Amino acid sequence: MDNRVYYGQYSLKHWLDLILKKNITLPDYQRYFVWDENKVKTLIDTFKKKQFVPPITIGAFKGSDGINENLILDGQQRLTSILLAYLDLYPDPFTFRSAVVRLANDNDDEDEEAEELMDNILEWDFKRLTEKGKNKKEILGKIVEGNYKKVNFNVNEDFLKQTFLGFSYLVPNTDDERKQQKYYSSVFRNINIQGERLLPQESRASLYFLNKDLAQFFDPDFAKQIILKNYGNLTKIDFVRFLALLSQYAKDGNSSRIARGYKPKMEKYYEEYIYSVVGENSSHMFKEFSTIFPDGKYVLRFEKLKGYITSLRIQTQFTSVIDMDVYLMGLIYAVVFKNKAIKVERSAELRDVLQEKIEKFKQNYNHRKSPGALKYLKERIDVSIKIYNLFTNG
Repeated sequence: MDNRVYYGQYSLKHWLDLILKKNITLPDYQRYFVWDENKVKTLIDTFKKKQFVPPITIGAFKGSDGINENLILDGQQRLTSILLAYLDLYPDPFTFRSAVVRLANDNDDEDEEAEELMDNILEWDFKRLTEKGKNKKEILGKIVEGNYKKVNFNVNEDFLKQTFLGFSYLVPNTDDERKQQKYYSSVFRNINIQGERLLPQESRASLYFLNKDLAQFFDPDFAKQIILKNYGNLTKIDFVRFLALLSQYAKDGNSSRIARGYKPKMEKYYEEYIYSVVGENSSHMFKEFSTIFPDGKYVLRFEKLKGYITSLRIQTQFTSVIDMDVYLMGLIYAVVFKNKAIKVERSAELRDVLQEKIEKFKQNYNHRKSPGALKYLKERIDVSIKIYNLFTNG
């Protein structure tokens, strides 16, 4: 039997009931809520004008534990906006930051308790609200003052009952959890080719959950603190990029064939690496995950890597991919792939050598102008690994 798709529409009131009763849920790979207040207002205005709003996509998912879920594959931003309009709230980061500063300057116990209850608006989705209660009164009763911005979106019960939003409901033809996840990963990535584009890492995240035990391998918490600041834009490190490139280096023993033939389509390269790790497809390009981690336990090496970043005083905010690669490629390779110890007592000398090489790379105009070119990427990988080899034990 083929996968099935059903179509229909619900009132906004019914959508709210589904959200508040947790009958529809966000998969872990969904991005945070990113719409600004004006987008929320525009959506509500679009409904009021009876204009077209794209339908929501929901997927039926049956876990190996027998629990059935309805996953929101597309439409998180719209559904969250409807919930916020209903509650007359907006998770404004400026309000959040000022509240944190105010609470930090107070010393009484009540404010300390309030700070613990605050939702982190910088990493937010509607689950923060549905955890507080199943209706408007319960949720608003648990909102910490100053955590959210109060906004009147001019939404009433009649509007919610008389306004409708369409949906498509996907039902896979299998109960196998792995096959369902693969299907929904494909759907999620195809959907996000359109509309407000996700970053490659955000779209790719759906693939990590083909094996939930490895989700933290591809996107570990400590890596979220490593930032590339380029032309005023802040982006977190693409950790999969490092893992994939270094895995091929480990397989070949050199950089000569790294990403050969993939330069115009590097995302396919990273996708193939992810599939090889989660066991979906084997690959001749990358060293097998089970060979690198014979027991499958990578966490200890990641903890060591995190510790070395601190003890070696490696910066966590880079202004150039050249700096980032030279500082991190060799370190990740030595600690994660080779399980070697770094001579921390020589950290100052190590940083000087790394920085000297970075300056030489930047003196090359072409390297500085096109750091993404494979020839320059390979140079950085080779140099970084060579330098760290001089500072390892064993």
